[in-house]
Amino acid sequence: MFRGTFTALVTPFQNDEIDVAAFERLIETQIESGVAGIVPVGTTGESPTLSHEERERVIEMAVKFAAKRCLVLAGTGSNATREAIAYTKAAEKLSADGALLVAPYYNKPSQEGLFRHFRAIARSTALPLVLYNIPSRCGVDIGADTVVRLAAECPNIVSIKEASGSVDRVSELHTRLPDGFTILSGDDSLTLPFLSVGAVGVVSVASNLFPAKIVELVHAFLSGDAKRAQRLHQIFLPLFKDLFIEPNPVPAKMALSWRGAMSGECRLPLCEMSGANEARLRKTVEELERVLQ
Repeated sequence: MFRGTFTALVTPFQNDEIDVAAFERLIETQIESGVAGIVPVGTTGESPTLSHEERERVIEMAVKFAAKRCLVLAGTGSNATREAIAYTKAAEKLSADGALLVAPYYNKPSQEGLFRHFRAIARSTALPLVLYNIPSRCGVDIGADTVVRLAAECPNIVSIKEASGSVDRVSELHTRLPDGFTILSGDDSLTLPFLSVGAVGVVSVASNLFPAKIVELVHAFLSGDAKRAQRLHQIFLPLFKDLFIEPNPVPAKMALSWRGAMSGECRLPLCEMSGANEARLRKTVEELERVLQ
C-alpha cells in the first residue's frame, strides 16, 4: 500500500494562521505531479507547534483537498501513548488512509516500551500504520528486532519510514520483514541507496518543491532504469543537502516563498534563515532549475 513518493507537506502560515489557500495549491501541485501520497502534520509540517485543533484541521483539509486522488498518511505520533492513540483515532475519523507514528521522543523508552507503545496504538485503530524511525531527533532507535516483532503481532503495522541513515539497517529489515511490509526512505539524499537494498519509496521533503522529479527518480529505479534514477539523484543531491542547512522546514518554505507559493513563515522556535545560508540555498535552487530547463 505504501510505496512510491509521499510528500512530507509543509504547513503554510500567514500572520501565524494556517494559509488554507496556499495549502490547497500545494496539495493540488503534488497530485498533478503524480505523488502516491501526502503526509500532513509530520515534522516537516511543524507538528510540534500546532495545537490539537490545528492538527485535526490540517488533516481534515488534506483529506478534503486530496479527494481520494492520492493517499493521505497523517502524522499522529507522540511520546505519550494515550495522546498518540487519540491523534490516530481522530485521523481515522477524518478518513485518512493511514497514520505515520514517530518513535516516542525525549523519554527514551526501552525496546519493550517501544513495542508496547506501538502495539497499543495498533490495537486502537483499523488504520494501516507506518512506523517512523529517526534516532537523531527522537533519541531512541526502533530496533530491528522490535520492528520484526511488531510486524508479526500487529497486522495493521505495514510499513516503516526509515531515517536512521543506515543502508545496512534497511538491508537487514528487508531481509527479515514479511512480504508486503514496505520500507520508505526518510532522507531524500539516501533514497537511491535505500531503494537499492529493498526500500520501495520515500517520504520526501524535496518533493514539496520538485514533486514530479522525485516521483520520476523513484519510478525510474523501481521500473528498472537505475541509470536514470542515478542521474536524477546526482542532479538533486546539492538540493537534498541544502534543504537541511538549517532546521527543516525553514529552507523548504523559503524556497517555496521565492515562487510565490506561500510565505516563508515558520512558527517559533523556528525562525528565518541566516543571510549566508539563504544565499547558498538560492544559488542551489537556481542552478537546479537551470539544469532542469
